[in-house]
Amino acid sequence: MSSWETVIGLEVHVQLATKTKIFSGASTTFGAEPNTQACAIDLAMPGTLPVLNKQAVHYAVMFGLAIDAEIAKESAFERKNYFYPDLPKGYQTTQLEKPIVGRGNVEIQLADGRTKNVRIHHAHLEEDAGKSLHEGDFRHGVSGIDLNRAGTPLIEIVSEPDMSNAEEAIAFAKKLHSIVTSIGICDGEMSQGSMRFDVNVSVRRTGAAELGTRTETKNLNSFKFMEECIAKEVERQIDLIEDGGTVLQETRLYNGDTKVARSMRSKEEANDYRYFPCPDLLPVILTDETIEELRRNLPELPDARQARFVAQYGLSDYDAGILAYDSAMAAYFEVATARSGSAKLVANWTMGELAARLNSEDISIVKSPVTAEQLAGLITRIADNSISGKMAKEVFEGIWDGEGNADDIIETRDLKQVSDSGALEQIVAEVLAANQAMVDDYINTDEAKRKKKLGGFMGQIMKASKGQANPQQVNQILAKKLSELL
Repeated sequence: MSSWETVIGLEVHVQLATKTKIFSGASTTFGAEPNTQACAIDLAMPGTLPVLNKQAVHYAVMFGLAIDAEIAKESAFERKNYFYPDLPKGYQTTQLEKPIVGRGNVEIQLADGRTKNVRIHHAHLEEDAGKSLHEGDFRHGVSGIDLNRAGTPLIEIVSEPDMSNAEEAIAFAKKLHSIVTSIGICDGEMSQGSMRFDVNVSVRRTGAAELGTRTETKNLNSFKFMEECIAKEVERQIDLIEDGGTVLQETRLYNGDTKVARSMRSKEEANDYRYFPCPDLLPVILTDETIEELRRNLPELPDARQARFVAQYGLSDYDAGILAYDSAMAAYFEVATARSGSAKLVANWTMGELAARLNSEDISIVKSPVTAEQLAGLITRIADNSISGKMAKEVFEGIWDGEGNADDIIETRDLKQVSDSGALEQIVAEVLAANQAMVDDYINTDEAKRKKKLGGFMGQIMKASKGQANPQQVNQILAKKLSELL
């Protein structure tokens, strides 16, 4: 692999979070019954005319401002002609020659701490197509068309081929996800198709100036699937060339469930789509006043939020970066911190126990069964030593399962930690008296090895206290009493 270089570029389709479609008043709400949110304009009925959604234009400009890109004062729509079963017009209304967002830059951070700039070629507005639904196998199955998605506004973000491996591509995709969700122009629900990635991959001999022939794998809606797809495609192209073959410029598909990649069709060029200006839509004219107003009202960006979390809450760059990446997670963290006053504990629990459970259940943080207020209540009881770390995990499970808040569960399950020094000294004394052989063994053990013997005592003490003794206090009392016996 060291004799080969990989070149990657992405085309990212971002569904804009408008209430209605880009050229009609039909709803964009996800999950409705098929074909219940498609009006005459979406169905391309004769005599219908599109009306541009102003909010979609503003969202596109907001993205451009967020990446410090060129904003076109005048942009225009064209018709891109091709046939899909779920595109009833026979063309897609999009932008080509005059996109609304021009060149920009996105800085990514890699696992080793390095940063890299990925150039944005442009981002343009367009309408989404419908969706084909298939049931059964190839021979006996049936297919249907759902046009609810037809006409949903998109921006397509086109990068330069600046990425050289899957790690960089994933970092770039995640950064875009963070930006569009932070500024509120997309809900980021990739499983619902809100963000879809087309990955362009080519390989060339190390040091070669000319780019290799690229392939495009379409409609990846998972970072994990993208990583798998890139690895497979790079390996496929290298093996093909080394065996004397030639990489064909083509469009490919990758099935993340079966881990199978296959060719879909030969790759079209722009002239194959017969672009021509849309006769039904006037050019989009933006004033300086509109652009500046959108700039002034732009929400906090992920990088700025990360820096604020470090300064305001004393978090490490790493922790702040994880929490700042997702605007919903950032808001959750700030609410829980405000209620509990323990930023570090909240950060640890949000990124640890909560994130792990959300991932295992495939739930976004906005749908978490444990609210920020409930996590704050749990953190408060950890901070005031009412419960131990082990107890806290049990309480967390109870909150997750809907048993109430932390105080309710602690009381119901009798989980309150014993921190009374007099009571703990009594328990330690009783355990030592009942385990004279262990005490003798400790006294007769080399000083350097005595520390390892403490675990046995701790186990007996925690058992005697039904797991409710404060471990830190027990450690101090135990060490003191054993030293007195030496």
